[in-house]
Amino acid sequence: MSHALLALDQGTTSSRAMLFDHRGQVMGMAQQEFPQYYPKAGWVEHDPLEIWQTQRNVAETVVKKTGLKPADIAAIGITNQRETTLIWDRETGDPVYNAIVWQCRRTAKMCRDLQAEGFDTVIRKRTGLVTDAYFSGTKVAWLLENVPGIRKRAEHGKLAFGTIDSWLIWKLTEGRLHITDVTNASRTMLYNIYEHQWDDTILEHLKIPRSLLPEVRPSSEVYGETNLLGAAVPIAGIAGDQQAATFGQTCYAPGLAKNTYGTGCFLLMNTGTQPVPSNNGLLTTILWQLEAGGPITYALEGSIFIAGAAVQWLRDELGIIKSAAEIEELASQVPDTDGMYLVPAFVGLGAPHWDPYARGTVVGMTRGSNKSHLARAILEAIAFQSMDILDAMNQDSGINLAALRVDGGAAANNLLMQIQADLLGVPVERPTVTETTALGAAYLAGLATGFWESTDQLEANWSIERTFEPRVDPSHREAMIAGWQKAVARAREWVEE
Repeated sequence: MSHALLALDQGTTSSRAMLFDHRGQVMGMAQQEFPQYYPKAGWVEHDPLEIWQTQRNVAETVVKKTGLKPADIAAIGITNQRETTLIWDRETGDPVYNAIVWQCRRTAKMCRDLQAEGFDTVIRKRTGLVTDAYFSGTKVAWLLENVPGIRKRAEHGKLAFGTIDSWLIWKLTEGRLHITDVTNASRTMLYNIYEHQWDDTILEHLKIPRSLLPEVRPSSEVYGETNLLGAAVPIAGIAGDQQAATFGQTCYAPGLAKNTYGTGCFLLMNTGTQPVPSNNGLLTTILWQLEAGGPITYALEGSIFIAGAAVQWLRDELGIIKSAAEIEELASQVPDTDGMYLVPAFVGLGAPHWDPYARGTVVGMTRGSNKSHLARAILEAIAFQSMDILDAMNQDSGINLAALRVDGGAAANNLLMQIQADLLGVPVERPTVTETTALGAAYLAGLATGFWESTDQLEANWSIERTFEPRVDPSHREAMIAGWQKAVARAREWVEE
Protein backbone atom coordinates (compact mmCIF):
# COMPACT_ATOMS: atom_id res chain seq x y z
CA MET A 1 0.00 0.00 0.00
CA SER A 2 1.24 3.48 -0.88
CA HIS A 3 2.24 5.38 2.23
CA ALA A 4 3.34 8.83 0.97
CA LEU A 5 2.12 11.78 -1.04
CA LEU A 6 4.43 13.94 -3.14
CA ALA A 7 3.73 17.68 -3.29
CA LEU A 8 5.38 19.79 -5.97
CA ASP A 9 5.49 23.37 -4.66
CA GLN A 10 6.60 25.69 -7.45
CA GLY A 11 7.22 29.12 -5.90
CA THR A 12 8.39 32.53 -7.04
CA THR A 13 12.03 32.11 -6.09
CA SER A 14 12.46 28.34 -5.72
CA SER A 15 10.99 24.98 -6.61
CA ARG A 16 10.37 22.49 -3.82
CA ALA A 17 9.21 18.91 -3.49
CA MET A 18 7.91 17.48 -0.21
CA LEU A 19 6.74 14.07 0.92
CA PHE A 20 3.99 13.71 3.54
CA ASP A 21 2.69 10.73 5.50
CA HIS A 22 -0.86 9.89 6.68
CA ARG A 23 -0.53 12.23 9.67
CA GLY A 24 0.39 15.14 7.43
CA GLN A 25 3.96 15.09 8.73
CA VAL A 26 6.93 15.91 6.50
CA MET A 27 8.91 12.84 5.42
CA GLY A 28 11.41 14.69 3.27
CA MET A 29 12.04 17.91 1.34
CA ALA A 30 14.25 19.14 -1.47
CA GLN A 31 14.49 22.74 -2.66
CA GLN A 32 16.31 24.57 -5.44
CA GLU A 33 16.36 28.29 -6.21
CA PHE A 34 16.29 29.61 -9.76
CA PRO A 35 17.21 32.99 -11.31
CA GLN A 36 15.01 36.07 -11.43
CA TYR A 37 15.25 38.29 -14.49
CA TYR A 38 14.59 42.05 -14.51
CA PRO A 39 14.90 43.23 -18.13
CA LYS A 40 13.47 46.70 -17.37
CA ALA A 41 12.43 48.67 -14.30
CA GLY A 42 9.29 47.07 -12.87
CA TRP A 43 9.55 44.00 -15.13
CA VAL A 44 10.04 40.51 -13.65
CA GLU A 45 10.53 37.30 -15.67
CA HIS A 46 11.37 33.62 -15.20
CA ASP A 47 12.75 31.11 -17.67
CA PRO A 48 10.04 28.39 -17.93
CA LEU A 49 12.63 25.73 -18.74
CA GLU A 50 14.56 26.59 -15.57
CA ILE A 51 11.34 26.26 -13.59
CA TRP A 52 10.70 22.83 -15.09
CA GLN A 53 14.30 21.69 -14.63
CA THR A 54 14.44 22.71 -10.96
CA GLN A 55 11.02 21.21 -10.22
CA ARG A 56 11.99 17.92 -11.84
CA ASN A 57 15.33 17.90 -10.00
CA VAL A 58 13.80 18.36 -6.54
CA ALA A 59 11.08 15.76 -7.17
CA GLU A 60 13.66 13.16 -8.13
CA THR A 61 15.97 14.23 -5.28
CA VAL A 62 13.44 13.98 -2.44
CA VAL A 63 12.23 10.55 -3.54
CA LYS A 64 15.79 9.28 -3.84
CA LYS A 65 16.79 10.85 -0.52
CA THR A 66 13.98 9.13 1.37
CA GLY A 67 14.54 5.79 -0.35
CA LEU A 68 10.98 5.54 -1.67
CA LYS A 69 9.92 3.81 -4.86
CA PRO A 70 7.22 5.12 -7.23
CA ALA A 71 4.85 2.43 -5.90
CA ASP A 72 5.19 3.98 -2.43
CA ILE A 73 3.70 7.27 -3.66
CA ALA A 74 -0.09 7.39 -3.77
CA ALA A 75 -0.29 10.56 -5.85
CA ILE A 76 1.25 13.91 -6.73
CA GLY A 77 -0.30 17.25 -5.80
CA ILE A 78 0.80 20.46 -7.47
CA THR A 79 0.75 23.97 -6.05
CA ASN A 80 2.20 26.99 -7.76
CA GLN A 81 2.99 30.68 -7.78
CA ARG A 82 -0.21 32.13 -9.18
CA GLU A 83 -0.83 34.57 -12.06
CA THR A 84 2.63 34.03 -13.57
CA THR A 85 1.94 33.64 -17.28
CA LEU A 86 3.53 31.83 -20.19
CA ILE A 87 2.69 30.70 -23.71
CA TRP A 88 4.28 27.73 -25.42
CA ASP A 89 4.18 25.87 -28.73
CA ARG A 90 1.84 22.87 -28.62
CA GLU A 91 4.00 20.88 -31.05
CA THR A 92 7.50 21.49 -29.72
CA GLY A 93 6.67 22.39 -26.09
CA ASP A 94 9.01 25.39 -26.37
CA PRO A 95 8.01 28.64 -24.64
CA VAL A 96 7.61 31.58 -27.03
CA TYR A 97 8.93 34.01 -24.40
CA ASN A 98 9.95 34.03 -20.75
CA ALA A 99 7.22 33.62 -18.13
CA ILE A 100 5.89 37.01 -17.00
CA VAL A 101 5.86 36.89 -13.20
CA TRP A 102 2.92 37.98 -11.05
CA GLN A 103 5.08 40.80 -9.64
CA CYS A 104 5.70 42.29 -13.09
CA ARG A 105 4.20 45.75 -13.68
CA ARG A 106 4.65 46.01 -17.47
CA THR A 107 0.90 46.04 -18.11
CA ALA A 108 0.06 48.77 -15.57
CA LYS A 109 -0.77 51.27 -18.35
CA MET A 110 -2.93 48.69 -20.13
CA CYS A 111 -4.86 48.28 -16.89
CA ARG A 112 -5.21 52.04 -16.49
CA ASP A 113 -6.62 52.22 -20.03
CA LEU A 114 -9.16 49.49 -19.22
CA GLN A 115 -10.18 51.48 -16.14
CA ALA A 116 -10.44 54.71 -18.14
CA GLU A 117 -12.87 53.11 -20.59
CA GLY A 118 -14.91 51.61 -17.74
CA PHE A 119 -14.18 47.98 -18.63
CA ASP A 120 -12.78 47.35 -15.15
CA THR A 121 -16.36 47.21 -13.84
CA VAL A 122 -17.08 44.35 -16.26
CA ILE A 123 -13.97 42.52 -15.09
CA ARG A 124 -14.83 43.03 -11.41
CA LYS A 125 -18.42 41.88 -11.89
CA ARG A 126 -17.46 38.68 -13.72
CA THR A 127 -14.12 37.65 -12.18
CA GLY A 128 -14.22 39.12 -8.65
CA LEU A 129 -10.84 40.76 -9.35
CA VAL A 130 -9.65 44.32 -9.64
CA THR A 131 -8.06 45.34 -12.93
CA ASP A 132 -4.37 45.17 -12.12
CA ALA A 133 -1.12 44.11 -13.77
CA TYR A 134 -0.86 41.43 -11.06
CA PHE A 135 -3.24 39.10 -12.90
CA SER A 136 -2.65 36.96 -15.98
CA GLY A 137 -5.13 38.45 -18.46
CA THR A 138 -3.22 41.55 -19.48
CA LYS A 139 0.04 39.56 -19.47
CA VAL A 140 -1.42 37.24 -22.13
CA ALA A 141 -2.60 40.26 -24.13
CA TRP A 142 0.88 41.82 -23.86
CA LEU A 143 2.56 38.64 -25.13
CA LEU A 144 0.20 38.42 -28.11
CA GLU A 145 0.87 42.06 -29.00
CA ASN A 146 4.63 42.19 -28.39
CA VAL A 147 6.18 38.82 -29.30
CA PRO A 148 6.58 38.81 -33.09
CA GLY A 149 4.48 36.31 -35.01
CA ILE A 150 2.69 34.63 -32.15
CA ARG A 151 -0.78 36.13 -32.57
CA LYS A 152 -1.32 34.35 -35.87
CA ARG A 153 -0.01 31.08 -34.42
CA ALA A 154 -2.34 31.51 -31.43
CA GLU A 155 -5.34 32.15 -33.68
CA HIS A 156 -4.54 28.94 -35.58
CA GLY A 157 -4.55 26.90 -32.35
CA LYS A 158 -0.82 26.20 -32.39
CA LEU A 159 -0.02 27.75 -28.99
CA ALA A 160 -1.04 27.10 -25.39
CA PHE A 161 -1.37 29.56 -22.51
CA GLY A 162 -0.96 28.46 -18.95
CA THR A 163 -0.17 29.49 -15.43
CA ILE A 164 2.67 27.51 -13.86
CA ASP A 165 0.43 24.56 -12.86
CA SER A 166 -0.59 24.08 -16.50
CA TRP A 167 3.03 24.26 -17.66
CA LEU A 168 4.19 21.67 -15.13
CA ILE A 169 1.35 19.28 -15.96
CA TRP A 170 2.04 19.65 -19.68
CA LYS A 171 5.68 18.74 -19.04
CA LEU A 172 4.87 15.96 -16.55
CA THR A 173 2.47 14.32 -19.02
CA GLU A 174 4.63 15.02 -22.10
CA GLY A 175 1.96 17.21 -23.64
CA ARG A 176 -1.01 14.91 -23.03
CA LEU A 177 -2.80 17.31 -20.67
CA HIS A 178 -3.46 21.02 -21.06
CA ILE A 179 -5.46 21.75 -17.92
CA THR A 180 -5.71 24.05 -14.92
CA ASP A 181 -7.92 24.01 -11.84
CA VAL A 182 -10.65 26.40 -10.72
CA THR A 183 -8.37 28.23 -8.25
CA ASN A 184 -5.74 29.12 -10.82
CA ALA A 185 -8.36 29.92 -13.47
CA SER A 186 -9.99 32.35 -11.05
CA ARG A 187 -6.73 34.35 -10.87
CA THR A 188 -6.35 34.97 -14.60
CA MET A 189 -8.88 37.85 -14.90
CA LEU A 190 -10.36 35.77 -17.75
CA TYR A 191 -12.57 33.33 -15.80
CA ASN A 192 -16.16 34.01 -14.79
CA ILE A 193 -16.34 32.80 -11.17
CA TYR A 194 -20.14 32.94 -11.16
CA GLU A 195 -20.81 31.08 -14.42
CA HIS A 196 -17.73 28.84 -13.98
CA GLN A 197 -16.30 29.23 -17.46
CA TRP A 198 -13.85 31.31 -19.47
CA ASP A 199 -15.54 34.64 -20.15
CA ASP A 200 -16.02 35.35 -23.86
CA THR A 201 -16.71 39.06 -23.32
CA ILE A 202 -13.36 39.59 -21.57
CA LEU A 203 -11.49 37.36 -24.02
CA GLU A 204 -12.90 39.33 -26.95
CA HIS A 205 -12.08 42.68 -25.36
CA LEU A 206 -8.47 41.65 -24.67
CA LYS A 207 -8.20 39.94 -28.11
CA ILE A 208 -7.26 36.57 -26.61
CA PRO A 209 -8.20 33.49 -28.70
CA ARG A 210 -10.15 30.91 -26.68
CA SER A 211 -8.05 28.12 -28.28
CA LEU A 212 -5.08 29.24 -26.14
CA LEU A 213 -6.79 28.36 -22.88
CA PRO A 214 -6.54 25.18 -20.78
CA GLU A 215 -9.48 23.03 -19.70
CA VAL A 216 -10.64 23.94 -16.17
CA ARG A 217 -10.95 21.08 -13.68
CA PRO A 218 -11.70 20.68 -9.93
CA SER A 219 -8.86 21.05 -7.42
CA SER A 220 -9.04 17.39 -6.29
CA GLU A 221 -9.32 14.78 -9.03
CA VAL A 222 -7.18 12.17 -10.77
CA TYR A 223 -6.24 14.09 -13.92
CA GLY A 224 -3.73 11.68 -15.39
CA GLU A 225 -0.36 10.05 -14.75
CA THR A 226 3.30 10.97 -14.99
CA ASN A 227 6.32 8.75 -15.49
CA LEU A 228 8.66 11.34 -14.01
CA LEU A 229 9.85 8.95 -11.29
CA GLY A 230 10.29 5.96 -13.59
CA ALA A 231 6.82 4.45 -13.17
CA ALA A 232 3.27 5.77 -13.46
CA VAL A 233 2.11 7.94 -10.54
CA PRO A 234 -1.27 9.76 -10.59
CA ILE A 235 -1.46 13.56 -10.62
CA ALA A 236 -4.49 14.20 -8.42
CA GLY A 237 -4.44 17.70 -6.89
CA ILE A 238 -3.94 21.24 -8.16
CA ALA A 239 -4.33 24.55 -6.36
CA GLY A 240 -2.73 27.95 -6.52
CA ASP A 241 -0.33 28.40 -3.62
CA GLN A 242 -2.57 30.52 -1.41
CA GLN A 243 -5.63 28.34 -1.84
CA ALA A 244 -3.44 25.31 -1.15
CA ALA A 245 -2.12 26.92 2.04
CA THR A 246 -5.67 27.67 3.18
CA PHE A 247 -6.60 24.04 2.55
CA GLY A 248 -3.48 22.87 4.40
CA GLN A 249 -4.45 25.11 7.33
CA THR A 250 -7.82 23.28 7.38
CA CYS A 251 -9.80 26.52 7.07
CA TYR A 252 -12.83 24.53 5.94
CA ALA A 253 -15.51 26.53 7.77
CA PRO A 254 -16.69 30.02 6.77
CA GLY A 255 -14.93 32.71 8.82
CA LEU A 256 -11.63 30.86 9.22
CA ALA A 257 -8.62 32.75 7.82
CA LYS A 258 -4.90 32.28 7.28
CA ASN A 259 -1.97 34.47 6.31
CA THR A 260 1.00 33.12 4.36
CA TYR A 261 4.28 34.98 4.80
CA GLY A 262 6.34 34.28 1.71
CA THR A 263 7.82 36.42 -1.05
CA GLY A 264 4.51 38.25 -0.83
CA CYS A 265 1.86 38.01 1.87
CA PHE A 266 -1.57 36.56 1.23
CA LEU A 267 -4.49 36.62 3.62
CA LEU A 268 -7.54 34.52 2.74
CA MET A 269 -10.84 34.08 4.56
CA ASN A 270 -13.26 31.26 3.77
CA THR A 271 -16.68 32.81 2.98
CA GLY A 272 -18.51 29.57 2.14
CA THR A 273 -20.35 28.64 -1.05
CA GLN A 274 -21.59 32.19 -1.71
CA PRO A 275 -19.14 34.71 -3.19
CA VAL A 276 -18.88 37.90 -1.10
CA PRO A 277 -18.24 41.08 -3.13
CA SER A 278 -15.69 43.46 -1.62
CA ASN A 279 -16.21 47.16 -1.08
CA ASN A 280 -12.75 47.61 0.41
CA GLY A 281 -10.24 46.67 -2.28
CA LEU A 282 -10.17 42.92 -1.64
CA LEU A 283 -10.62 40.14 -4.17
CA THR A 284 -13.47 37.66 -4.39
CA THR A 285 -11.87 34.43 -5.50
CA ILE A 286 -12.45 30.68 -5.73
CA LEU A 287 -11.00 28.81 -2.77
CA TRP A 288 -11.47 25.26 -4.08
CA GLN A 289 -13.80 22.70 -5.63
CA LEU A 290 -13.33 19.15 -4.36
CA GLU A 291 -15.14 17.21 -7.08
CA ALA A 292 -16.58 17.72 -10.55
CA GLY A 293 -20.05 19.20 -10.30
CA GLY A 294 -19.60 19.70 -6.56
CA PRO A 295 -19.99 22.95 -4.63
CA ILE A 296 -17.42 25.70 -5.08
CA THR A 297 -16.03 27.35 -1.96
CA TYR A 298 -15.16 31.04 -2.19
CA ALA A 299 -12.85 33.38 -0.29
CA LEU A 300 -12.05 37.01 0.26
CA GLU A 301 -8.36 37.63 -0.37
CA GLY A 302 -5.90 40.42 0.20
CA SER A 303 -2.58 40.27 -1.64
CA ILE A 304 0.64 41.97 -0.55
CA PHE A 305 3.28 42.04 -3.26
CA ILE A 306 6.40 42.50 -1.12
CA ALA A 307 6.82 40.76 2.24
CA GLY A 308 9.70 38.27 2.48
CA ALA A 309 11.06 39.91 -0.68
CA ALA A 310 11.87 42.98 1.46
CA VAL A 311 14.03 40.77 3.67
CA GLN A 312 15.75 39.46 0.52
CA TRP A 313 16.34 43.08 -0.51
CA LEU A 314 18.04 43.76 2.83
CA ARG A 315 20.22 40.70 2.22
CA ASP A 316 20.93 40.84 -1.50
CA GLU A 317 20.87 44.53 -2.43
CA LEU A 318 22.07 46.19 0.79
CA GLY A 319 24.21 43.34 2.16
CA ILE A 320 23.16 44.15 5.72
CA ILE A 321 22.41 40.49 6.54
CA LYS A 322 23.87 37.31 5.10
CA SER A 323 20.77 35.13 5.49
CA ALA A 324 17.08 35.92 5.85
CA ALA A 325 17.00 34.31 9.30
CA GLU A 326 19.45 36.96 10.63
CA ILE A 327 16.85 39.72 10.43
CA GLU A 328 15.14 38.62 13.65
CA GLU A 329 18.29 38.97 15.77
CA LEU A 330 19.22 42.29 14.11
CA ALA A 331 15.73 43.75 14.59
CA SER A 332 15.62 42.54 18.21
CA GLN A 333 18.57 44.75 19.12
CA VAL A 334 16.24 47.79 19.32
CA PRO A 335 12.92 48.04 21.20
CA ASP A 336 11.23 49.88 18.33
CA THR A 337 12.01 51.62 15.03
CA ASP A 338 12.49 55.03 16.69
CA GLY A 339 9.86 56.49 14.36
CA MET A 340 11.18 54.97 11.13
CA TYR A 341 8.70 53.44 8.66
CA LEU A 342 9.49 51.52 5.50
CA VAL A 343 6.78 51.06 2.86
CA PRO A 344 8.03 48.21 0.62
CA ALA A 345 6.14 49.29 -2.50
CA PHE A 346 8.99 48.14 -4.75
CA VAL A 347 6.50 46.93 -7.40
CA GLY A 348 3.55 49.09 -6.37
CA LEU A 349 1.00 48.41 -3.63
CA GLY A 350 -1.49 45.56 -3.67
CA ALA A 351 -4.63 45.27 -1.55
CA PRO A 352 -6.37 47.31 -0.36
CA HIS A 353 -4.69 50.23 -2.20
CA TRP A 354 -4.04 48.76 -5.70
CA ASP A 355 -1.57 51.47 -6.66
CA PRO A 356 0.90 50.30 -9.34
CA TYR A 357 2.58 53.72 -9.22
CA ALA A 358 3.53 53.61 -5.53
CA ARG A 359 7.21 52.99 -4.83
CA GLY A 360 9.35 51.91 -1.90
CA THR A 361 9.73 54.65 0.70
CA VAL A 362 11.57 55.11 4.00
CA VAL A 363 10.42 57.95 6.24
CA GLY A 364 11.12 59.15 9.76
CA MET A 365 14.88 58.63 9.74
CA THR A 366 17.10 60.61 12.06
CA ARG A 367 20.87 60.80 12.53
CA GLY A 368 20.53 58.01 15.08
CA SER A 369 18.72 55.62 12.71
CA ASN A 370 20.71 52.42 12.15
CA LYS A 371 20.49 49.05 10.45
CA SER A 372 18.60 47.51 13.39
CA HIS A 373 15.90 50.15 13.07
CA LEU A 374 15.70 49.42 9.34
CA ALA A 375 15.45 45.67 9.95
CA ARG A 376 12.66 46.17 12.48
CA ALA A 377 10.87 48.59 10.12
CA ILE A 378 10.83 45.86 7.47
CA LEU A 379 9.25 43.36 9.86
CA GLU A 380 6.72 45.95 10.97
CA ALA A 381 5.90 46.76 7.33
CA ILE A 382 5.00 43.12 6.68
CA ALA A 383 2.71 43.13 9.73
CA PHE A 384 1.19 46.56 8.92
CA GLN A 385 0.29 45.48 5.39
CA SER A 386 -1.40 42.35 6.75
CA MET A 387 -3.27 44.47 9.30
CA ASP A 388 -4.63 46.72 6.51
CA ILE A 389 -6.02 43.68 4.72
CA LEU A 390 -7.59 42.12 7.80
CA ASP A 391 -9.32 45.41 8.63
CA ALA A 392 -10.83 45.46 5.11
CA MET A 393 -11.79 41.78 5.43
CA ASN A 394 -13.61 42.38 8.70
CA GLN A 395 -15.61 45.19 7.07
CA ASP A 396 -16.53 43.17 3.96
CA SER A 397 -17.43 39.92 5.71
CA GLY A 398 -18.95 41.33 8.88
CA ILE A 399 -16.82 38.79 10.75
CA ASN A 400 -14.34 39.91 13.39
CA LEU A 401 -11.61 37.32 13.34
CA ALA A 402 -10.98 35.52 16.62
CA ALA A 403 -7.47 34.35 15.67
CA LEU A 404 -5.18 34.33 12.64
CA ARG A 405 -3.56 31.12 11.40
CA VAL A 406 -0.11 31.69 9.89
CA ASP A 407 2.34 29.82 7.68
CA GLY A 408 5.13 30.38 5.18
CA GLY A 409 8.84 30.88 5.67
CA ALA A 410 8.64 34.15 7.63
CA ALA A 411 6.09 32.67 10.05
CA ALA A 412 9.12 31.09 11.78
CA ASN A 413 10.21 34.60 12.81
CA ASN A 414 8.98 34.95 16.41
CA LEU A 415 9.48 38.71 16.51
CA LEU A 416 7.42 39.20 13.35
CA MET A 417 4.62 37.01 14.70
CA GLN A 418 4.57 38.97 17.99
CA ILE A 419 4.47 42.27 16.10
CA GLN A 420 1.59 40.87 14.03
CA ALA A 421 -0.40 39.87 17.12
CA ASP A 422 0.25 43.28 18.69
CA LEU A 423 -0.99 45.17 15.62
CA LEU A 424 -4.05 42.99 15.05
CA GLY A 425 -5.06 42.76 18.67
CA VAL A 426 -5.93 39.05 18.21
CA PRO A 427 -3.91 35.87 18.81
CA VAL A 428 -1.69 34.57 16.02
CA GLU A 429 -1.61 30.75 15.78
CA ARG A 430 1.38 29.00 14.23
CA PRO A 431 0.76 25.32 13.41
CA THR A 432 3.19 22.48 14.05
CA VAL A 433 3.59 21.99 10.28
CA THR A 434 4.14 25.42 8.70
CA GLU A 435 4.71 24.08 5.18
CA THR A 436 0.98 24.28 4.62
CA THR A 437 1.14 25.23 0.93
CA ALA A 438 2.73 21.90 0.00
CA LEU A 439 0.60 20.14 2.62
CA GLY A 440 -2.58 21.51 1.05
CA ALA A 441 -1.56 20.18 -2.37
CA ALA A 442 -0.86 16.79 -0.78
CA TYR A 443 -4.23 16.85 1.00
CA LEU A 444 -6.08 17.58 -2.26
CA ALA A 445 -4.30 14.73 -4.05
CA GLY A 446 -4.84 12.41 -1.09
CA LEU A 447 -8.59 13.02 -0.99
CA ALA A 448 -8.89 12.24 -4.71
CA THR A 449 -7.09 8.91 -4.35
CA GLY A 450 -8.55 7.67 -1.05
CA PHE A 451 -5.34 8.27 0.91
CA TRP A 452 -7.62 10.25 3.22
CA GLU A 453 -11.35 9.63 3.32
CA SER A 454 -12.59 13.04 4.43
CA THR A 455 -11.61 16.53 5.55
CA ASP A 456 -12.39 15.41 9.13
CA GLN A 457 -9.19 13.37 9.05
CA LEU A 458 -7.26 16.40 7.85
CA GLU A 459 -8.62 18.61 10.63
CA ALA A 460 -7.47 16.02 13.14
CA ASN A 461 -3.92 16.42 11.78
CA TRP A 462 -3.82 20.20 12.47
CA SER A 463 -2.19 21.31 15.72
CA ILE A 464 -0.79 24.57 17.13
CA GLU A 465 2.94 24.82 17.81
CA ARG A 466 2.74 28.30 19.38
CA THR A 467 0.20 31.05 19.99
CA PHE A 468 1.32 34.70 20.07
CA GLU A 469 -0.97 36.82 22.27
CA PRO A 470 -1.24 40.62 21.82
CA ARG A 471 0.67 42.45 24.51
CA VAL A 472 1.13 46.04 23.32
CA ASP A 473 -0.75 48.93 24.92
CA PRO A 474 -3.74 49.93 22.70
CA SER A 475 -2.74 53.61 22.67
CA HIS A 476 0.75 52.67 21.45
CA ARG A 477 -0.80 50.45 18.77
CA GLU A 478 -2.92 53.38 17.55
CA ALA A 479 0.12 55.65 17.38
CA MET A 480 2.05 53.06 15.35
CA ILE A 481 -0.86 52.67 12.94
CA ALA A 482 -1.23 56.43 12.47
CA GLY A 483 2.47 56.67 11.54
CA TRP A 484 2.11 53.81 9.08
CA GLN A 485 -0.85 55.45 7.36
CA LYS A 486 1.15 58.68 6.94
CA ALA A 487 4.05 56.71 5.46
CA VAL A 488 1.80 54.91 2.97
CA ALA A 489 0.38 58.27 1.87
CA ARG A 490 3.94 59.45 1.09
CA ALA A 491 4.58 56.35 -1.06
CA ARG A 492 1.37 56.56 -3.13
CA GLU A 493 1.35 57.67 -6.80
CA TRP A 494 5.12 58.21 -6.81
CA VAL A 495 5.72 57.30 -10.45
CA GLU A 496 4.16 59.46 -13.14
CA GLU A 497 3.35 58.05 -16.56
